This record gives sequence, structure tokens and C-alpha cells, in this order.
Amino acid sequence: MDANQLATRNTVEIVTGEDLTALLAQAHKTVYAGYEPSGEIHLGHLVTINKLVDLQAAGFDVIVLLADLHAFLNRKGTMEKVRELAEYNQRCFEGLGLKNVRYVLGSDLQLNRDYELLLLQLSQQITLNRATRSMDEVGRQMDHPTVSQMIYPIMQMADIAMLGVDAAVGGIDQRKIHMLAREHLINFGYKAPVCIHTPILNGLDGKKMSSSQGNYISVADTEEEIRKKCQKAFCPPEVPENPILQIFQYHIFPRLPEILIKRPEKFGGDRIFMSYSDLESSYGRGEVHPLDLKKSCGESLVEILAPVREYIQ
Repeated sequence: MDANQLATRNTVEIVTGEDLTALLAQAHKTVYAGYEPSGEIHLGHLVTINKLVDLQAAGFDVIVLLADLHAFLNRKGTMEKVRELAEYNQRCFEGLGLKNVRYVLGSDLQLNRDYELLLLQLSQQITLNRATRSMDEVGRQMDHPTVSQMIYPIMQMADIAMLGVDAAVGGIDQRKIHMLAREHLINFGYKAPVCIHTPILNGLDGKKMSSSQGNYISVADTEEEIRKKCQKAFCPPEVPENPILQIFQYHIFPRLPEILIKRPEKFGGDRIFMSYSDLESSYGRGEVHPLDLKKSCGESLVEILAPVREYIQ
């Protein structure tokens, strides 16, 4: 797989493709993603983590921003709590393969004169309406937004500038914030970042992934918990919006060269798949039973997540 294929696979949008092609030709290039410190790192986080691993393999220097101030502004806990979580999250990211990258604690970057001045300059250009709309999909309790949540997207723009990165990675829910950065950073002498957006995946029940619903798999789950969650997961015979197939596409095949579907001989015997497209096609034709797919999903995730569980113990 060449650098362009690595950089673009399993994305839903690149802004812009031409800019990314030019960036890939550069000898030195940097990319970042920011993460609000959270209690557990789960498969929702792993989508962008996998993309950063791809980009590192494609020649990018990777920066991970542990966004403690962002989490505080977005009502995720006290500063003491989110800083503790930031340390734990970094260990999880390292266990998932993000090693030899630069980790930056948000408050170390953001509490200085130059950053604060840029933040105020950007705030003069961003209307409250656009700041609110940019937070619709990432903010908490946005029916009654606070002033702190209006600062959040402007800080994200300043992060891109002050880190000096060429590209930003995020879920597609980050798109409005990234577009603000592309539009306004150039007014202050900074480059517009290439924006690489990944999909937002379904939870195990086929609905929006949510910590309050518990419909996700965490890197801290035991092997037995992973298997049980996969066995109970929603897995319709159809391909679209199938959470188990999404796990294969975005988590398993990027990390394993092949997967095994174990079946008794009377049901066709074992099958090996070397690509997600082949698995999806076979499943869509009814050649793979949902129960067999879920069992293989569980065993594959146990293998993939074993190193991080060992690393964080």
C-alpha cells in the first residue's frame, strides 16, 4: 500500500485531496489529532488512532494533543480530573501503537501570551452563530451552551496554528471547526491545514456510540467481556449500518493481514478473508452467518487489544 492509499483509506473526506497529494510529496510533514481526556479509550477513539498510525507509516510526524483544557471547557470534569485522565489516555494510545510520536498536554501549549493573543484575535472574526454551529456535534448540553463552549472551537483553531502542523485528523463531527481554521488562520499568516475526516461509527446496538449507553468496547475490557459484547451485538443480515462489519472495516483489517471465520464442516467449514471487501461481499450474499461473523469479530478484537491491555497494567 503506497503513502496515498495509507493516508486516505477509511476516510470520509479529505479537504482537499489536491493539498494532501502535495503534502505527501514533502520531505517533512506533520499531522495532529486532539483528544479530550476521557475515562475509557474505546473503539470510537480507535478510528482516528488507526488513521494516525496510517499517516505515520505514510511519512508524517505525528502530534497527539491531550486536550485537558478543552475537556474542562466542555464540562468533562475538574482540571485535576482531566489531567489524571490525560496521563492514562496517553498510556492507552501508546499501547495501541502510537509510539515515537509527540504528546502535548493542552494546558502546556495554551496558557501562554502568544496563544492567548491569537485566541482573542480569532474571536474577533468568529460570530457566535458560527461558533455555536461548529459545536453542535461535539459539545455537551448544547441546548444551553456556555461561553466556555464558544471558546472551544477557537482554541482548536489556535492549536493548529501554534503546533505548526500541516494536517489535522478528526471525526467528521469536527468538520465545521476545521473549516473555520482553514478559513481564518490564513488571515494571521498561518497555513490552512489539510483536514482528514474519519466516520462516526455505530455503537454495538446499532445506535449512536455513547458512554452512557455502554454500547462500546473499551481497551480495558477483559477478553471475556469483549467476546460477550460481540455476541450480543446488533448484526443484521444487511451490510449498511452494520456495527460488526464496521468493526471489521475500521479496526480489524487495518491491523490484521487476514481473518478467520470458524465454522463446522456441515456449514461450509472455515473461511479465510484477506480483505474487508471480500468479507463484505460474502456476508451480503448470505455466505457468512451473523453468529459466525460476531464470533470472529470477538476473537480478532481480543488479539488486537491484547497488547494495550498488557501495556496499561
